[in-house]
Amino acid sequence: MTKINIFTENIYDAWNVDEKDVIDKTRRMLEFYIKTLGASSCLSGKEYDTITLDIVFCDSNKTQELNRDYRGKDYPADIITFAIFADDENSFIFDGEINLGEIVIALDKVISGDNRDISHSKNKEQELFFLISHGLMHLLGFDHQEEEEYNFVIGEQRKALECIDYDKI
Repeated sequence: MTKINIFTENIYDAWNVDEKDVIDKTRRMLEFYIKTLGASSCLSGKEYDTITLDIVFCDSNKTQELNRDYRGKDYPADIITFAIFADDENSFIFDGEINLGEIVIALDKVISGDNRDISHSKNKEQELFFLISHGLMHLLGFDHQEEEEYNFVIGEQRKALECIDYDKI
């Protein structure tokens, strides 16, 4: 059985996110993705016993700074994913552990609901888990440059969200 380490940090004071709940639900979604998509993800063919990832909660000023400094795009984002393992052909497994990377989420944008036309979320908590499920897809090496890829990613997200009772959040 694969051990999953999820670390969270909230540097956004206006929403005291239930980090224990986030870790639990993120773990369940990641387990779902590994089970259903592992063979087509960046994990395929790799030998590991531990997966680690980080989730940082911040504001849109921070995501704009990260977007500008690391992606050359000067605008705030609701989510930025640094897929360390999937995006680096020189990525490595150290002592059986894969560090997938980091998901950074702007909680002020989650609260505002800017993305709800895509996510169909009913509240900020649903929106938060929609974004986390999306970030996990990126950490596992799935992108959406083409419409077909986008539809695949969104479809898989919806399936992963079912495993955390998304409609009851």
